[in-house]
Amino acid sequence: MTLSIRLQDDYMNRLDYLAKKTNRPKTFYVKELFNRHFDELEDIYLAETALEEFKKSGEKTISLDEMRTELGLDD
Repeated sequence: MTLSIRLQDDYMNRLDYLAKKTNRPKTFYVKELFNRHFDELEDIYLAETALEEFKKSGEKTISLDEMRTELGLDD
């Protein structure tokens, strides 16, 4: 699959420089960015979305102490 993106000039210049200095294609480094950081970004943005959905739901929250008591963890 092909994906086109626009990068800021400074990112593109850095990517060009790195690729030339290391004799690797720019796509190698773009793939590396995905391989190393996509899971983290996915977790962050999905967690933020889930939190917003939870807030909109109006569900009640309880404190950690209340949860421990409800689950009988303090006994």
